Amino acid sequence: MTPTELAPRFFIAVAVIILFCRLVTWLLAKVGQPPVVSEMLAGVLLGPSLLGLLFPQVQAALFPAPLLPVLYVVGQIGLVLFMFQTGYAFKSHKVTKLAGTAGAVSLAGVTVPLALGALLVLATADVVPIRVDGVSIGVTAAFVGVALAITAFPMLARIITERNIAGTRHGSLALASGAVDDCVAWIMLAVVLAFGSGEAGPAFVTAGGTIVFGLVLWLVAPRVTGPLIHTDRLDERARMLGVVALLFLVAFYTDEIGLYAVFGAFALGVVMPRHERTDRIMERVGPVASAVFLPLFFTFSGLRTEFGLFGDPRVLSFGGACVALAIAGKFGACWATARLRGEPQPVALRVGILMNARGLMQLIALNVGLEAGIVNSSLFTVLVLVALVTTLMTTPLLSWVEHREARRAPVPEAPAPVLAGN
Repeated sequence: MTPTELAPRFFIAVAVIILFCRLVTWLLAKVGQPPVVSEMLAGVLLGPSLLGLLFPQVQAALFPAPLLPVLYVVGQIGLVLFMFQTGYAFKSHKVTKLAGTAGAVSLAGVTVPLALGALLVLATADVVPIRVDGVSIGVTAAFVGVALAITAFPMLARIITERNIAGTRHGSLALASGAVDDCVAWIMLAVVLAFGSGEAGPAFVTAGGTIVFGLVLWLVAPRVTGPLIHTDRLDERARMLGVVALLFLVAFYTDEIGLYAVFGAFALGVVMPRHERTDRIMERVGPVASAVFLPLFFTFSGLRTEFGLFGDPRVLSFGGACVALAIAGKFGACWATARLRGEPQPVALRVGILMNARGLMQLIALNVGLEAGIVNSSLFTVLVLVALVTTLMTTPLLSWVEHREARRAPVPEAPAPVLAGN
C-alpha cells in the first residue's frame, strides 16, 4: 500500500476512532466513569476482541496492516505529550506532612504486587503460555510484577480533581503515594527492559545513557528550560515550539538508549519550571494530545488485544489469578499500610481504592514490553484485562464508600420547640 493509498485510510480510521471514543465516553459518563476509562475500553472494542470478531472484513478495511505502524507513531506523539504533562503535574503536588505515611503506602503498593506477580509467573510458567521464546523466566516474572505494581497516577489525579477531594486527607495521601509509586515502578521497568535485552551491550548503553541523561537533567536542563520560559524575547508561539522541540529531542535520546520516549517526556516535565507561561503551554498542547492522539494509542493497544485467547482455560485461569492478586496486592497492601500508620478506616479505604487503578500507565508499560519483545499476545491480553478491571472498579467503589458513610452519618436532632410564654 503506497503512502497515497494509505493517507485516506488513515483519515477515516482517525475519524472512526475519535467518534467511537466520544460515544463510549458519553455512555460511560452516565455511570460516573472518567474519559480515560472509556477510551481504554473503546480501543479494545475496535480490535479483534469485538469488531474483528463480529465484522472481520470491516475491521480489516478500517485498520489494514500497513496502517498499524502509522497509528503507533502518531499515538507515540500523544503519549509523549501526555507523559510530559504528567511529569509537570507530578512536580506540582507537594508532599510535606504526609511524607512518612505516603512513603510507607507507596513502598507497600509496589513491593507486595511486585512479589505476588513474580511468584504467580514462577509458579505457572511451565503451564501457561505467557513467555516469549528466548526470554528468561526471571525477566517475564519481573515484568509482570512491575506491571501489577504500577498505579495510574494521571487518572488518579484526574479523579481526585473531578471529585473535589484534592484538599482532603485521603486525596492528598493518594496523590503523594501514587506519584512516588509510579516513579519507582517506571525505574524498575527500565531495569527489567535492560535485562530483557539479553545482551550486555544494550544493557550497558541503557545504564550509561540513563546516568548521562540524569546528569544532564540535573546540571543542564534548568539552564535551558529556565531561559526558554522566562525570556521576553520569544512570543508564546515561539516559546511553545521551543518546548515541543526540546521535548521531542529528549524523547529521541531516551528511545535511542533503550529507555523509551515516555521516560524522557516524564522526566522533562518534572524539571520544567513552574510558571504561568508553562501552564499556558500545557493548556494548549493538552487538549490536542488527549482528544486526538491518545485515542489512537488506545486503539493501537486494542488491536493487539485478543480476548479470544481466554478460550484457553490456562490463559483464563492465569488472567483471573492476575486480577485477584493485582487487587489484593495493591488495594489490600495500601489499605493495610494506611491503617497501620494510624489512618482512620474511611481514609485507608479510599487510598486503597485510588491506588488500585492501573489505567493508561499499565497500557503504556505493556506496549513498551511488547515492542521490546518480552511480552507475548497472551500475557499482553491478560494484563490489559487487569488494567481494565482495576480501572473500571475505581469510581463505583469510591461512590459506594461515600454512600455507605452518608447512610451511617448521624442525623442531627431537630431543636426542641419553644413554648409560648417561656
